[in-house]
Amino acid sequence: MAQAPGQTGSVAERSKALDLGSSLFGGVGALLSIRAVRPRKSRLPETRGERTRERSAPGAHQERAGAAPRLPPTLCQPRSSTLPAGVRLLGSERRRGWAAAVPGLAARGRCRLRASPAELFVRGPGDPDPRHPRTWPPPCRPRAGPERNEGHAGRSDVSPGSTLVRWPAPSRGRDRDRTCRGAGIQGSRRGDGAPGPSLPGGTRTPDIHLGEPVLSARETGCARGKQTTIRAHSSAPRPPPPGPLRQGGLLLWSPLPGHPSFLPAMAVYRVCVTTGPYLRAGTLDNISVTLVGTCGESPKQLLDRLGRDFAPGSVQKYKVRCSAELGEVLLLRLHKERYAFFPKDSWYCSCICVTAPDGTCSHFPCYQWIEGYCTIELRPGTAKTICQDSLPLLLDHRKRELQGRQECYRWKVYAPGFPGMIDVSSFEEMETDKKFALTKMTPRADPGDSSGNRYLPGFPMKIDFPSLMHMEPNIRYSATKMASLLFSAIPASLGMKLRGLLDRKGSWKKLDDIRNIFWCHKTVISEYVMEHWCEDPFFGYQYLNGVNPIMLHCLSSLPSKLPITNDMVAPLLGPDTCLQTELERGNIFLADYWILAEAPVHCLNGRPQYVAAPLCLLWLNPQGALVPLAIQLSQTPGPESPIFLPTDSYWDWLLAKTWVRNSEFLVHENNTHFLCTHLLCEAFAMATLRQLPLCHPIYKLLLPHTRYTLQVNTIARATLLNPEGLVDKVTSVGRQGLLYLISTALAHFTYTDFCLPDSVRARGVLAIPNYHYRDDGLRIWAAIESFVSEIVGYYYPSDASVQQDSELQAWVGEIFAWAFLGRESSGFPRRLCTPGELVKFLTAIIFNCSAQHAAVNSGQHDFGAWMPNTPSSMRQPPPQTKGTATLKSYLDTLPEVNVTCNNLLLFWLVSQEPKDQRPLGTYPDEHFTEEAPQRSIAAFQNRLAQISREIRERNQGLELPYAYLDPPLIENSVSI
Repeated sequence: MAQAPGQTGSVAERSKALDLGSSLFGGVGALLSIRAVRPRKSRLPETRGERTRERSAPGAHQERAGAAPRLPPTLCQPRSSTLPAGVRLLGSERRRGWAAAVPGLAARGRCRLRASPAELFVRGPGDPDPRHPRTWPPPCRPRAGPERNEGHAGRSDVSPGSTLVRWPAPSRGRDRDRTCRGAGIQGSRRGDGAPGPSLPGGTRTPDIHLGEPVLSARETGCARGKQTTIRAHSSAPRPPPPGPLRQGGLLLWSPLPGHPSFLPAMAVYRVCVTTGPYLRAGTLDNISVTLVGTCGESPKQLLDRLGRDFAPGSVQKYKVRCSAELGEVLLLRLHKERYAFFPKDSWYCSCICVTAPDGTCSHFPCYQWIEGYCTIELRPGTAKTICQDSLPLLLDHRKRELQGRQECYRWKVYAPGFPGMIDVSSFEEMETDKKFALTKMTPRADPGDSSGNRYLPGFPMKIDFPSLMHMEPNIRYSATKMASLLFSAIPASLGMKLRGLLDRKGSWKKLDDIRNIFWCHKTVISEYVMEHWCEDPFFGYQYLNGVNPIMLHCLSSLPSKLPITNDMVAPLLGPDTCLQTELERGNIFLADYWILAEAPVHCLNGRPQYVAAPLCLLWLNPQGALVPLAIQLSQTPGPESPIFLPTDSYWDWLLAKTWVRNSEFLVHENNTHFLCTHLLCEAFAMATLRQLPLCHPIYKLLLPHTRYTLQVNTIARATLLNPEGLVDKVTSVGRQGLLYLISTALAHFTYTDFCLPDSVRARGVLAIPNYHYRDDGLRIWAAIESFVSEIVGYYYPSDASVQQDSELQAWVGEIFAWAFLGRESSGFPRRLCTPGELVKFLTAIIFNCSAQHAAVNSGQHDFGAWMPNTPSSMRQPPPQTKGTATLKSYLDTLPEVNVTCNNLLLFWLVSQEPKDQRPLGTYPDEHFTEEAPQRSIAAFQNRLAQISREIRERNQGLELPYAYLDPPLIENSVSI
């Protein structure tokens, strides 16, 4: 048999060699046994010029009359819907067999293994010369310029062992042919003149038609998972002419009969998209993805299947096809675009999972609402600090992400001495196509401008509506939470309105009338308070386990501003001890309300209100009960500031305790609750969003503890702090007094006060029995600290790793500047140097955002439903003499009816955590995808479960259970 030029050895010899290789490598033998037949004539991509060249080619008539040749199989479907003659398809079984045989062929020198996923097959000694003048009609035309094959013959730069590669020609007639020699393609370029993606060895691969859609099984005649052959009309097939076979821009040369040549397999990435299960979380918009890897970038591919895509709670799978593997996937671009005539909507994307052809699975956490038509970029879930990123692409991504967020989240000073807050007024309907815009609001009126305040029917105060109308979905309440809040507020408010309580002015006629305000909203604790509110042991109990359990300080000596003698308290102490002895034993404690001494006062119902700054001395008796010893209602002793004692008349002593409870209300609501949890946690959330990218481990750690914080604080400023808001309607200090108290408290707030273990030691209250807040709080602090320590230890193994993290240092620096106003005397860090310092700071933040807020918020209705126990205002000045108090004077001092009802309405709302709760340690959004952090989360949840069991077991033996720090009842963040 005659041999083609350039071929050595007979066909029989070469077939024998290949059969031997097939027996060694399981898939190749099956590969060569495929029956090949000619495709139907109607599917041949012949043109008039091609038929002319075929008829004029030497030996054409012999080919038509000769024996059936072995047609070259391909590993992938051609890009065109028509198949060229001489091409046959391999099923998945054949491709797997070939993949198993490739290493052996590479060892024999038949192919070269490259870093690029698309292998280039090297012409063997007997393969046809690529400079042969005859060409095979390509299945598709190049993108630029006509197909030209002339000029290759006789070129000296084409070595015998090379494979000719052609991709679309650049403009101005540049040479479009490159030769692959040695380890890779030298100097390759894309068809548009731009360089292709680089490979590890410094080579570049052609970036051609990445991921172009291929034919479905229906279009190619292939049944799913079955082998398909294409039958010819003639029983005498002809051998294909040697020449280039184009796949995209890559030219592979078909060998002579008996020598298979394979096109590179299409790389298939499987994309699994999870839509959130929330109301209206689905979308009708077009969703497309682009994968960016170390070796290239896929085209934007539409994710579309038969039926509804991206329905709420759905998990749907798609395929993204690329002409070559992309290497490690670095970024995933998510495109949201208009579909037909449907209006734009919001889509909650939970996460996206991408499975590479080699089986590697990459998780891309999203967990956010995507509004309008935009493109967002997601990174894999593996958390990385800036020191762990070295690729310019990823560093640039971090920089652009933070720049975009800093444009959206801007600081604002609400009032002098206030922590920084989110600048709502500067948002002018943020563009929905910003990649990293997570907030979008319309301008609102300045707090001093009442033009935006309006009354809502049924509510007693004005509401700043403009600041609430256009909250971006990622920070606003979910539909479930908002509906739950409204269903709690509206019936309670309307009920009081219909009964005329919200409009009734004047004093209460008798104390029992107060019981009827919330006759349908009673709790076990509120009933207990009604029965025991006037008893001294319960008065002292509230300093330990009430809503403000951080006021007590142990005394070793009496302050000069409280001139109490032993004779005053001897009847209560008993004959076996004295005041000095109890001071030395550490049994005397003081609650000092000095901050109220210069607080401005307000008018309610046209009448001036009054404020006291009392000093309350308490004693821990031998029975373990904390009881009041003496009360002075001012900071300045003297004849006009008598010291009230338990031995005084019933109404004098009760009125003095009620003044202390009023001061307790003002300090608790403004400082302990609103400042130390709400406002500081908002500053933490702002700094986290502005300075830490999504892939940062500290961002992933803190994000669940900032959920809804910006929303609830915006609501508070729109309903409580605004002019004629609820603060102006119910408190004796009003809005101006609130501004004074918060700024003064922040000026004296320290890092020791912020950290619970340091605080209880500094206040000297470690030995007080039945201090459930302290006991439960320290156990939860220890659990959080252990959890944070494991997370920090995983990502920050050394001091240098903390010090060199510029994003982390910018984060803590911004907190120091905006939350604590850069005050060095506060003791808060402006820079972190060791992992231990970072662990303590993070533990304090998480504790105050979760457990501390639960401790000072959840019991407000329980302890305040009985108004005399927690009055919000006082209508008479503090008594300056003893023996003048009566029931009538006591009722005239308490708040009026409408003020009482407004305050109790507030207590009811803030104590009822709306639905859509996430208890402490619950992380349904899997931002951490590594195994180590997930193990730490599981261990943290186990510790909290153990703490909960211990608390519930203890509460079974208590007359008054303390459950505010039971972990399942603690919200992850400040959300109400």
